[in-house]
Amino acid sequence: MATVTYDRATCAYPGAERLAVDALELEVADGEFLVLVGPSGCGKSTSLRMLAGLEDVSDGRVLIGGRDVTDLAPKDRDIAMVFQNYALYPHMTVGENMGFALKIAGVAKPEIATRVREAAKVLDLEPYLDRKPKALSGGQRQRVAMGRAIVRSPQVFLMDEPLSNLDAKLRVQTRTQIASLQRRLAVTTVYVTHDQVEAMTMGDRVAVLKDGHLMQVGSPRELYDRPANAFVAGFIGSPAMNLFTLPVADGGVRFGDTVVPVERTVLGQAQATEVVLGVRPEDLAVVDAGTPGLEVVVDVVEELGADAYVYGRTPQGGEDRLVTVRVDGRRPPRGGDTLRVAPQTGRLHLFSTAEDGHRLAA
Repeated sequence: MATVTYDRATCAYPGAERLAVDALELEVADGEFLVLVGPSGCGKSTSLRMLAGLEDVSDGRVLIGGRDVTDLAPKDRDIAMVFQNYALYPHMTVGENMGFALKIAGVAKPEIATRVREAAKVLDLEPYLDRKPKALSGGQRQRVAMGRAIVRSPQVFLMDEPLSNLDAKLRVQTRTQIASLQRRLAVTTVYVTHDQVEAMTMGDRVAVLKDGHLMQVGSPRELYDRPANAFVAGFIGSPAMNLFTLPVADGGVRFGDTVVPVERTVLGQAQATEVVLGVRPEDLAVVDAGTPGLEVVVDVVEELGADAYVYGRTPQGGEDRLVTVRVDGRRPPRGGDTLRVAPQTGRLHLFSTAEDGHRLAA
């Protein structure tokens, strides 16, 4: 087991207009499950590949267990990688696939057999050790790929979107198994995904990237409750946070036909006549007609049983803005209805309208 450190690690692709990863500063604790998340092209897979030795580090360093591995070959880094496409040998059995890396390393056959059996037991693969990959389901193949990594007893597990080829139900089931397995093995793990729900449910900490820059790193709860900027606020959470660009009024921010009170010192940080107000769908309360708030015309209602999500529109600045509201699933409105909503006090997020969209501290 080991720590992982990105020390201003930078990756530049020849001919690219911007850096793929720009001076990444990140520390992963021993035994921690860290998830790198962000939209396509944000640099998360490149960051993982830099750690694996599959991409060159243009500047800065990468350390594993305090050892500088920046210039080491992948085979010398004591890491094991699980890929999106499983990368299993079709002509080998499950057991042979799992033990192949040990065989290449010259480990004795009895030792290989013991370690493969132990990993198969952990992953519920014992009945399939003599089968070929083509006889397995997608979820079973992914567990074989996990087993191949486990038998090597590496210092660090690296996982590059390992669940993206699975259907929705199997993806939920398998992510639970991976998180549980990692906690049992207590091996430092860096996991890449574009799915923020996956990131929030699996990681001890989550690092959000955008355009090669680290936006924020923290526990899932920290990212949800106190996003560092408007990008993180809009990316973390499903459905996404509502973000409104609103005028500053005397004593607060104008929200529909009411003024949401905000401390003068907080508004002073914005140094602008407008701020970005963020409010999550569950923090918008449906209020009675005539009560101060914001009118929302319902477009679509997504019923999920106990809850329902209303997707609607509200006029703002001469154009319609999209709004999402969580409502009682047993009494949902219908398309075409008009709701009146107001934000719950103490559940608001304020951000600057500047390019970085930084959080305005209360």
